[in-house]
Amino acid sequence: MKKSNPLILMFVVLFSISTYGQDDKAAVQSALEDYVNALYEVKPELIERSVDTTLRKIGYWYDDKSSAYRDNLPMTYQQLYDLAGTWNKDGNRTTKDSPKTIEVHEVNDKTATGKLTAEWGIDLFHLAKVNGQWKIMNIIWQSVPK
Repeated sequence: MKKSNPLILMFVVLFSISTYGQDDKAAVQSALEDYVNALYEVKPELIERSVDTTLRKIGYWYDDKSSAYRDNLPMTYQQLYDLAGTWNKDGNRTTKDSPKTIEVHEVNDKTATGKLTAEWGIDLFHLAKVNGQWKIMNIIWQSVPK
């Protein structure tokens, strides 16, 4: 029986992962862009497109008055959807210089992770591929670090 060349096998595996991963990485990037743009641009329909209805979101907001964090502020999908329709409604929460830095950390065939630095602070994401579409499943966030 002839043995397989491990270098050729490794090349085939790496090539298939990198080819597969580019489309998914772009789709994950797009989901995270939809999330931040929904809030910045008052477009809750982008939440519908990018966030799963089973969303679990918690956060930590720094209260300057008490010099302490308010912990584990939970938010449901519906609360996030509603917030996207009101948070920047007057256009005074963001400027053209507001941060909107997205980092896609890891993309697998069914799961992905990412990070957003935005006007309100830092969001860390877990995403899953649901019916062929990347959806945000979990978010943990904190206000701008002190």
